[in-house]
Amino acid sequence: MNEKIDKPAAGVKRTGQKAAAKPSGGKAARRPAPRRPAIPYTAAEIAEIFRRFSVQRPEPESELEHSNPFTLLVAVVLSAQATDAGVNKATRALFAAADDPQAMATLGEDAIREHIKTIGLFRNKAKNVAALSRALVENHGGEVPNDRTALEALPGVGRKTANVVLNVAFGEETLAVDTHIFRIGNRLHIAPGRTPDEVEANLLKVIPQPYRRHAHHWLILHGRYVCKARKPDCGACVIADLCRAEVKTADVPAPLTPLPPGPPVAARPA
Repeated sequence: MNEKIDKPAAGVKRTGQKAAAKPSGGKAARRPAPRRPAIPYTAAEIAEIFRRFSVQRPEPESELEHSNPFTLLVAVVLSAQATDAGVNKATRALFAAADDPQAMATLGEDAIREHIKTIGLFRNKAKNVAALSRALVENHGGEVPNDRTALEALPGVGRKTANVVLNVAFGEETLAVDTHIFRIGNRLHIAPGRTPDEVEANLLKVIPQPYRRHAHHWLILHGRYVCKARKPDCGACVIADLCRAEVKTADVPAPLTPLPPGPPVAARPA
């Protein structure tokens, strides 16, 4: 039989119980405000967000034009602080002249520089493209390695570039955090972080496994064409009802219909 234990009278402490510390000034102690969850979504809501992205773009594609892992690697290196459209315009002639490491190394830094001089930081990028081409020939048999450490050892290749190549060329479940994904992770509070690496790690923690393969492209395309930096187009957002961003202006999601894998028609160069 369970016995009822009476509470001690006010001001009376039980044996072995420490007296509560009195706050200075004689005022009652204030309880700390409850902490808000870092991610204001349930697992089911996050799964639904990415399910909708998967319906909208079942097979998303990189907007950087490439024909093989090497041309993809070069295009991603060139895309730093440059638009995909600008990179594509420059690489069409470049890749027509050299689309493998040996041909690019033979082409040489000066010729590479002439092809890409319309891209920002083109001098340093030309140097890196020539150097990484030589490194691939000398150290990897002219093949782009399917290995993060080997990729990041190449001139001009960092974690973000390696993630793109591993994901697009080799189908790995990596996630490269560019300015769009960094903004989405923090604005929507789905994966807040102070650095791209933090946002990447937090996204990989919450994105359900079936969606990790294409999450990189879904988030980039959503940030580039819908959840834009200056003025989000909430009327075109398929997750408007789920979104927790303070800046959102709509609660009704846009119709969930499949879109072409590339950029919207209005955003494509003439």
